[in-house]
Amino acid sequence: MRIRPTLVEVLADSEEELLFRYAALHWAIPVSSGYGRRLRFLVIDEQNEKLIGLIGLGDPVFNLAVRDDWIGWDKEAHRHHLQNVMDAFVLGAVPPYSMLLCGKLVAALVASREIHHAFQRKYGERRSVIRRQACDGRLALITTLSALGRSSIYNRLRFRDRMLFHSLGFSQGSGEFHFSNGLYGAIFDYAQRYCAATAKKNRWGVGFRNKREVIRKCLIKIGLPTDLLYHGVRREVFAVPLARNTREFLRGEHSRLYRYNASSSELFSWFRERWLLPRAEWDQRYREFTPESYGLWTAEA
Repeated sequence: MRIRPTLVEVLADSEEELLFRYAALHWAIPVSSGYGRRLRFLVIDEQNEKLIGLIGLGDPVFNLAVRDDWIGWDKEAHRHHLQNVMDAFVLGAVPPYSMLLCGKLVAALVASREIHHAFQRKYGERRSVIRRQACDGRLALITTLSALGRSSIYNRLRFRDRMLFHSLGFSQGSGEFHFSNGLYGAIFDYAQRYCAATAKKNRWGVGFRNKREVIRKCLIKIGLPTDLLYHGVRREVFAVPLARNTREFLRGEHSRLYRYNASSSELFSWFRERWLLPRAEWDQRYREFTPESYGLWTAEA
């Protein structure tokens, strides 16, 4: 196999951004453009310039019980060190690479040194908008959730003798992705006309804080229970520590991070021998893939 993956950072208003957005439309869970800090990457196969997969990192949710318990956060450490955590809101491969288990490759690449170096470059000397807190640019932990239920991609994903993804438990089954197929657009239009936004501080900007606030206020206004925000799909929560002492650092017990420092090429070499070559040997479906089968629309005759 001649696959040679490379990480390409996605910049605003670029062709890479258009490709990222198009590929993300195929995701099982609708992808939001989001707010706050953002890092996006294309995983490109250098030998043919084709897309292998996507990595999208954004600000984590403020409170996540299984994450906070795993870290062992108290209130002060949580307030100070949430800046050192990001959440992978997009993480996976596209066909035909997904047929070769490259979802595991893309997942492993979030633990590469290229990712935390990119975070350092972008956020190392900035201040947060709300608290005006100086960002130290040290990425210590990445979290993510499975798409639907238990994940076969992230579970038992290792690099040599190190477990990359640690399962922390399951979410409670609430969210917004089931308000789709045009329904959220109608809810948003209604909320803009009849509901008042409740931004906590002027520096946050104007309007509603997030999708959840829009839906909750609309449900209350029309007399429906807010329990409708619970879709019942419990998603598995994972943590990807980027240092040997991630939890100690996030608790404020250590001032220095003792990083794992594997490069993307090292991670791929391990993946190639462990998963790629064995899968390519017995599963030849990737040879039958046609680009037309991945389209979102079909041309009318």
